[in-house]
Amino acid sequence: MTALALDLGTARTRLLLSGSTAIKERPSSFGEPGTRRWPVRHGMVADMPSCARLVRAALSDAVTGQHPPLERVLLGVPVAASRLDRRAAYAAVSSAARCRVTIVEEPLAAAVGCGVDIADPRPRILLDAGAGIAEAVVIRAGEIADAGAVQVDVGDLAGCPAHARERVVAMVADLIARIPAALRATARRQGLLITGGGARDPELARKLCAELRITVSPAPDPVNATVRGLACLLPTVEHRTSGTSAIDECHRTKGPRR
Repeated sequence: MTALALDLGTARTRLLLSGSTAIKERPSSFGEPGTRRWPVRHGMVADMPSCARLVRAALSDAVTGQHPPLERVLLGVPVAASRLDRRAAYAAVSSAARCRVTIVEEPLAAAVGCGVDIADPRPRILLDAGAGIAEAVVIRAGEIADAGAVQVDVGDLAGCPAHARERVVAMVADLIARIPAALRATARRQGLLITGGGARDPELARKLCAELRITVSPAPDPVNATVRGLACLLPTVEHRTSGTSAIDECHRTKGPRR
């Protein structure tokens, strides 16, 4: 089966074909300077036709005539994506790829891409700090047990205003406070893993460590964690069907607290 992992980010789009280690990357935009279009906003598809055009351009770089026809795309979406957001992402990608599309929530994929054992019953906290949106999740026994999200109005968290970092730190603090008391100490001992572009910001890691009194570990190769995790998950979704059932089958959570 020819399958593709697709991380459709606010600033960058990344693709990884099954059986390959070469990640293809391009800006999540097109057009000339001054008229450039960005069809993904805060991690969500804001313009379906333009997003489909973006995906077609990205696919043309990754899937050439020497590859068999594409049969499956595993697409990452934010935990904060509503059902309508997920349907918009599904519609844009399926119209461009013309194959089966399955949706997986990005922080869960990022954890897999970092080598986290997501089936572990002990809670693990992960912050996926990307361009446009930062999401913190508690992963336990293969599920996202709880999540929080804040919008970030910069290309990435590195060099962003202090108030943006403060909002992210407050969101993570609120998430930790909501972990059941019997599990909170275990979660804190495991520390906080950061993925996405924000993992490259030492000031964010310093503030999280100092204010939350928790060990903070930026992921190795953090910007590619999600697409690598999606690629690792491709074999697990081969049995799923296409259409809206892909959305129905995607991992469900309690939803983010905003």
